[in-house]
Amino acid sequence: MNKIETVLYTGKTHTTGGRDGLAQSDDGRLDIKLSPPGSHGTGTNPEQLFAAGWSACFIGAMGRAAKEKKISLPAGTAVDAEVDLGTGDGGFFLQARLKVSLPGLPNDVGQELIAAAHQICPYSKMSRGNIDVSVTLA
Repeated sequence: MNKIETVLYTGKTHTTGGRDGLAQSDDGRLDIKLSPPGSHGTGTNPEQLFAAGWSACFIGAMGRAAKEKKISLPAGTAVDAEVDLGTGDGGFFLQARLKVSLPGLPNDVGQELIAAAHQICPYSKMSRGNIDVSVTLA
């Protein structure tokens, strides 16, 4: 297991009620209702939150990789993230797909950025070897 040497940021939340509850950050910027996936509840769910966090982080990692290669991410850079909750032998599991859009970049450059970002992104590191993940260039 890798150990953090310097903490850069700590996200803090307080959640009550589980998948039918509320989640609030300590700074008040996040204040959301939670609902089970597929329900008719008015809130979001942990899978959507994970997909949003991972895709935002992955774009940041691509930006870092692009800077190292002395290129700029194109306008319109986007990641469509899908996180599945399912069951298998042994209980509940997640799997994920990241579909990356880098409009105007040559395919080989886009593939290089995606590969580098997948090594940089903390969410990718956390998931590697733990869940089924595919990352593709759209």
